[in-house]
Amino acid sequence: MIRTTRAARVGAVLAAATLVLTACGGDDEPGTATPTNDNSSDAPAPTGDGVLTIGNLLPATGDLAFLGPPEFAGVKLAVEEINAAGGVLGEDVVSIDGDSGDGTPDIAGAEVDKLFNNDVDAIIGAAASGVSVSVIDKITGAGVIHFSPANTAAGFDTYDDNGLYFRTAPSDRLQGSVLGNLAVEDGFSNVAVMARQDFYGEGLAEQVQTTLQEKGANVAEYVLYSADAQNYTAEVNKIAAAKPDALVLIAFEETTKIIPQLIAKGIGPKDIQIYFVDGNLSNEYDPQSFDLTGVKGTLPVSGNPDPAFNDRLLGVDPKLKDFSYSAQSYDAAMIIALAAIAAGDDDGVAVGAEIINVTKDGTPCSTFEECAQLLEDGEDIDYEGASGPTDMNDTGSPASGTIGINLYKGNKYEQVDTVSGLVE
Repeated sequence: MIRTTRAARVGAVLAAATLVLTACGGDDEPGTATPTNDNSSDAPAPTGDGVLTIGNLLPATGDLAFLGPPEFAGVKLAVEEINAAGGVLGEDVVSIDGDSGDGTPDIAGAEVDKLFNNDVDAIIGAAASGVSVSVIDKITGAGVIHFSPANTAAGFDTYDDNGLYFRTAPSDRLQGSVLGNLAVEDGFSNVAVMARQDFYGEGLAEQVQTTLQEKGANVAEYVLYSADAQNYTAEVNKIAAAKPDALVLIAFEETTKIIPQLIAKGIGPKDIQIYFVDGNLSNEYDPQSFDLTGVKGTLPVSGNPDPAFNDRLLGVDPKLKDFSYSAQSYDAAMIIALAAIAAGDDDGVAVGAEIINVTKDGTPCSTFEECAQLLEDGEDIDYEGASGPTDMNDTGSPASGTIGINLYKGNKYEQVDTVSGLVE
């Protein structure tokens, strides 16, 4: 596969903005941008307004609303800690909330416009890959950073994003491989796959199918469905007719409609092994509607969890019941802030040119205060976040990740194992 490197794309955008960036040359490693956090007369003059402003395009409503509270809390905690440590470029970071919707009707585009009206330099979100792909051109085309804490669609790895799209969640090439392997290791050989027909669902389903087949399992049935359907009778009937011994269900909130139909056809959680993914792994399902005991699910998690981190989140939002993608949201805000210090500028294009640099190949650091001081001292840094190592590849995605394996008891799940690996 031919892929344009992020360094080259960033170089093109910076040239258009009349900024100076050396992406490759001399003794530098190919694709490595020269840091701009120096005080020499050769450093480009800042083009931002002096205040780093972050907009949050996260799910307050819609199919993924259960992910909203931990994601908003993660960003809020990061901004509070950044400002308590002195802020960025001598000013407090400003955070402005917006609602991605993550469903029908589509409100994300209008919310992006509202964030633009507040002169945001970066937008954190959306949670849903399908929502992000609907606004990525608008955001990055405006010279604003688009940074998702939860997008996992593999399609972003090759998307032409002007060098301004980043994420702290690993590509679904990892989650799909882990899930396919899990089903085979659990002893199942005739596995059905049922998935949303969208940017997220199709990509993850394809990776699961590929892994199952590579491991020698039969894909009993492969069904894609419209998330806006009133019912899923035809799709469930196809799954039931295939008589699978396990089912991978790649879904969002519509899981609440699909599970009862599966139960009615004798292929519910008590009949066959069912696997969820990050899009439908939730503790919010009504126990009066169905029992999920025995269902397993995968979710990108921290590779180096800190129990105190969740306590800090609860200090921000005491009502939190789920912590999914909170650490990735926290890290997104931290990385943006540190990149702004490295750039000596809050302008989106200038900050974007430093984002990959602050995640790898420097002095390891894990708190904003520590990392910011190293940058002020002229050192390169390697930010190690709440979600684990944040080293990014040249597409702006994590080079590795950790997937949590979860098991439902009743309608609450708990993590029972983890699998870490490189994103290939």
